[in-house]
Amino acid sequence: MFPSQVRGVLGLPMMARRHALAFLTLLLMLLGASGEALAHAVAEGDKGYIQEIYGVNLISFMYLGAKHMVTGYDHILFLLGVIFFLYRMQHIAIYVSLFAIGHSTTMLLGVYFNIGINSYLIDAIIGLSIVYKALDNIGAYQRWFGFQPNTKVATLVFGLFHGFGLSSKIIEYDISPDGLVPNLLAFNVGVEIGQLLALSAILIVMGFWRRTTGFLRHAYTANVAMMCAGFMLVGYQLTGYFIA
Repeated sequence: MFPSQVRGVLGLPMMARRHALAFLTLLLMLLGASGEALAHAVAEGDKGYIQEIYGVNLISFMYLGAKHMVTGYDHILFLLGVIFFLYRMQHIAIYVSLFAIGHSTTMLLGVYFNIGINSYLIDAIIGLSIVYKALDNIGAYQRWFGFQPNTKVATLVFGLFHGFGLSSKIIEYDISPDGLVPNLLAFNVGVEIGQLLALSAILIVMGFWRRTTGFLRHAYTANVAMMCAGFMLVGYQLTGYFIA
């Protein structure tokens, strides 16, 4: 739960507001660096490769899965929100495992059974997952509604939506049915490898940040910045849905 002694954005000293602005600017730069990444898309070169190959290609699909996760800014932002106030490795493992189970289940089943969801709508929901987690981190639900949602259930449910986001894109690329199951499993293994790599980087940075005296002062503002990035994702996807 977010510490009560952390002050709001307007109450932070000038230096903290500068750090918050830098944090938000970095998030916006990451989100704006690739429009394709915001839509769970696979790079054009990878897209052509997926459409052309046939048979079992385990290493290739593992690489594509890892690449997707490492460059998937929405995944990384959500993972950042999930582990923001988790200090024990066993707690981190539980939440990340729940997210992985949800993500893997809908990605595999969605592609195998050809269950497609509009990419813009599902990615807007993924943006909302970031907003949800940022609000949870600042204790908004208890202050506003007087109750705390089950964070484990929420992580699993949003993991399901994250998986549908990817499966919807893979379906659009008409992947060959020849070797479909082993290729999908290899892709999923790659996704989990990429998730571990991204999580390791996040934990290293968070570990250094938590040792500083300014962590609690800046944590509130960082989560507000993360929430703004989530709203940006939602707006981007809904705009695409209505003009597409």
